[in-house]
Amino acid sequence: MASTSIKEVARQAGVSIGTVSNVLNRPHTVAADTRERVLAAISALGYVRNDSARQLRAGRSRQIAVVVLDVTNPFFTDVVTGVEDAVTENDLMVVVCNSGDSEDRQLRHLDQLEEQRVRGVLITPVEARPGERIERLVERGTPVVLVDRGADWTNGCRVTVDDAMGGRLAGEHLVASGHARIAFVGGPESIPQVAERHTGVAAAVRGKAKLTVVRTPHLTVTDGRRAAAQIAELSDERRPTAVFCANDLLALGVLQEMTARGVRVPHDIALVGYDDITFAAAAAVPLSSVRQPREQLGRTAADLLLQEISEGEAHVHRHVEFQPELVVRESSARG
Repeated sequence: MASTSIKEVARQAGVSIGTVSNVLNRPHTVAADTRERVLAAISALGYVRNDSARQLRAGRSRQIAVVVLDVTNPFFTDVVTGVEDAVTENDLMVVVCNSGDSEDRQLRHLDQLEEQRVRGVLITPVEARPGERIERLVERGTPVVLVDRGADWTNGCRVTVDDAMGGRLAGEHLVASGHARIAFVGGPESIPQVAERHTGVAAAVRGKAKLTVVRTPHLTVTDGRRAAAQIAELSDERRPTAVFCANDLLALGVLQEMTARGVRVPHDIALVGYDDITFAAAAAVPLSSVRQPREQLGRTAADLLLQEISEGEAHVHRHVEFQPELVVRESSARG
C-alpha cells in the first residue's frame, strides 16, 4: 500500500502544501483552527513524514552510527546501550552496524554511513589503528570517536580501558590463590586488547608461576571449548591448574568443555574471564571476571561525540581511559 503524500493531507484539510509543512515544522505560525484541521487530516490518512528526505535536503541527519566488531558479543550490546542512553537524550537516533571483524564490511558500512550524512561515528575498528578510510571520514567533516581502540590517535577522541591492568589483576589473583601453572587463552594477538591482557597477566606471574599460552583464532565460545580440550589433554605435570581467558565468551567455552570432560571448576581448575558480561554471573559455575564499565564506555564515547558535534572546530580531542576491576566468584574461589 502506497504511503500518503503531503499533497493528499493538504487536499483533505483544504489548505496549501506550505500550510501543512508549517504545521509539521513551525506549528506556532499556524492559526489554531487550521492547525487542528491539518492534524485531523494527518491522523485520518495515516500520514508519516519523510524525515530522511528532509534531513538530506538540510545536509544533516539525526543519526549517530555505531560500528562494532561482533554484534553477537554481549560486550558490544552493553556498549551500544550506553551510547543509546546518551544519544536519545539529545533527540538523535542510533544506527548499529556490524563489521563482523571484516575490513571489507567495515569499509562498506563507512561508505554507506557517509552517504547517509550521519552526524558522527563511534567505531571499534577492525585494525589496531584507524585506517585510511576512517581518517578520510574525519577530513571530510564527520566526527569519529574510537571505542576501545586507537592508541596515540590524535585526529579524534577515544575511550579505552587499561587492559594490561586487567590482565595483571587476573594474574595476581590466581598467583595469590596458590596456582603455579596458569594458562592464558586468547587470540589473535593482532587484537590490541588481547595482546595487552596477555602482557598484563605475564607481568603478574613472572617468577611466580609458569604461564602457558593457548592461541585462539577468535574470541568465541567455540574457540574456548577447543582451547579447553587442548589444556585437558596435557599431561598431569604440564596441565595448568588455572586458566585466564581474554574474554568471557572464551571462558564460558572453557567451562562447558571442562564440565563435559568431568573436570571440576574450580576444584580441578580455576577459571577467570574478562568483560563481566551478564552471562558470567549466570553461568552454571558463576564466573570470576575482570569487569569493564561497558555501558559507561559507550555513554562516554557518545558524550564526546556529541560535544564535538556541538563545539565544531573549537572542540579539543580527549582520551578517556577507564580502570577495570576483578569480580571474584565461584569459578576461581580459593580452595
